[in-house]
Amino acid sequence: MAEVRLNAEIRTEFGKGGARRTRRAGQIPAVLYGHGAEPKHIALPAREFANAIKRGGSNVLLTLSIDGQDELALPKAIQRHPIKPEIEHVDLISVRLGEKITVDVQLIIVGDVVSGGLVAQEATSLSVEAEATHLPSSFDISIDGVAVGTQITAADVILPAGTVLAGDPEQILIIIQEAPTAEALEAEGGGDSIASQAAENAPPVAD
Repeated sequence: MAEVRLNAEIRTEFGKGGARRTRRAGQIPAVLYGHGAEPKHIALPAREFANAIKRGGSNVLLTLSIDGQDELALPKAIQRHPIKPEIEHVDLISVRLGEKITVDVQLIIVGDVVSGGLVAQEATSLSVEAEATHLPSSFDISIDGVAVGTQITAADVILPAGTVLAGDPEQILIIIQEAPTAEALEAEGGGDSIASQAAENAPPVAD
C-alpha cells in the first residue's frame, strides 16, 4: 500500500473562524483520534494531502510528523466542499505497527463483459481486516469470459496474504445480467422513442 510522510502542525484556533484561517493558509483542519488518547487538533498541508489521497486512495497510510515525533495514521472521514474541489476537514485514526484494522477497500472492474451481457455492480467496496501498514489500496475483479447469469460474491475475490474478509462472504458484488434487446427497450419506452424525445427537447438551431 501507499505510504506518505506529511508535516502536521498543532492547531490552536478552533471554530468556523479558525478553520477558515487554516484553509486560507493552505492547510486542512484535522483531528487525530485513537488508542484512548486525547484527540489532537492538527493542520495538514492541503496540496500534499490531496495528492496523497489521489495516489494512494482513501486508505493511504500517513506518517505524520507532529512536533518532531512521527505518528502513523489513516484517513477515517474526509469532508469535501459541496461545490469547490477542496477538502474542508479530515478525521484521522492513529495506528500502530502490527495492529489489525477493518477498512472498506475499493472494487475495480477490469476486462470486457461477454457479448449479450450487462454488468450490474451491487457494491463499490469490500470490507476486510488487515494489518494497518499492509492495507490493500483496491481489488481488481475481472469479468473477462464471465457467463451471463453469474454472480460474483465477496468470497470470489482473491485477497492478498494477511488480509481476510470482515463481512459476509456471500455478499453479491457484481451480477452479469442479460442485456435487454432493442425490442425490449422500445417496448419500455426506450430505443427510437428516447431519440424522438431528445430531438423534441433539443434547443432550436439558429439560422
